[in-house]
Amino acid sequence: MQATREFWNVLKQHERLCSDLTQRELGQATAELTEQLKALTDGFKIIAISDQMRELANAYVQEGVVPARYFDDALHMAAVVLGDADVLVSWNFKHLVRRNTRLLVNYVNAQRGLRSIEILAPPEL
Repeated sequence: MQATREFWNVLKQHERLCSDLTQRELGQATAELTEQLKALTDGFKIIAISDQMRELANAYVQEGVVPARYFDDALHMAAVVLGDADVLVSWNFKHLVRRNTRLLVNYVNAQRGLRSIEILAPPEL
């Protein structure tokens, strides 16, 4: 909990972006929690999910970056790459904040002439 609080303080020093996919995911919580979570993203630039992002997410799945059943995780990475963000920050250690994922996503990006990104846990920011 403390690391999350510290993250929100550090985040104020950076340009803050999130995708509309993130906003939809926040909306799946209880009504009260959804309101609180969405308030945290006030002032964020919202990146709209595009067909190009879906195509790149499919490539991540096909290349084994993440399993197909976690397509939304691939879509989060694609939104960062094609939404011109530099860093994906996540507590998802199962599929995103892993050495293998960090390497593979940038390998796939390089094959397609796309820029690399960083995937960090909040304390790493």
